[in-house]
Amino acid sequence: MASSQNNARSKANLKLPKKPVLPGPGLKKEGIVFLQSVAIALFTFAELFIRNGAGVVSGLVILLVTYGGVQYGRTGTRYVTAVTPPLAYAATVLFYTLMTDGVRISKVGVDFISSLASVAPYLLAASIYGWYQFLNEKAKNRPSKRKAQATA
Repeated sequence: MASSQNNARSKANLKLPKKPVLPGPGLKKEGIVFLQSVAIALFTFAELFIRNGAGVVSGLVILLVTYGGVQYGRTGTRYVTAVTPPLAYAATVLFYTLMTDGVRISKVGVDFISSLASVAPYLLAASIYGWYQFLNEKAKNRPSKRKAQATA
């Protein structure tokens, strides 16, 4: 009896849908920059418009696009993945601040810095993860010093 139940369970497990696989080698640098910038701009504008300030939603999107860029990017795109989210976020917030406050430099400066400060922990975590992945990939691609000394 137990044997037939195990066979039924194993057959049921075989029928689970497989995870989707991306065809091809992954996103190029341009694709990563575009997708990260658009996602950050869209969610940041929505949050700034609804809440009149940046916060958790923008921070989580920054973390998500950094992780997505590392996972779905081609080999050699880790640098772009690490650099783009902070720049895209800063450009989005600066544009929004200029549109809402005008060109009053003191008001723009205070709003811009406060917006960056409200997302600073997320920017820091995303930057650490992105740079770690970039430096780790770079170290793995470098030839070993032991091999170089052994062949010399």
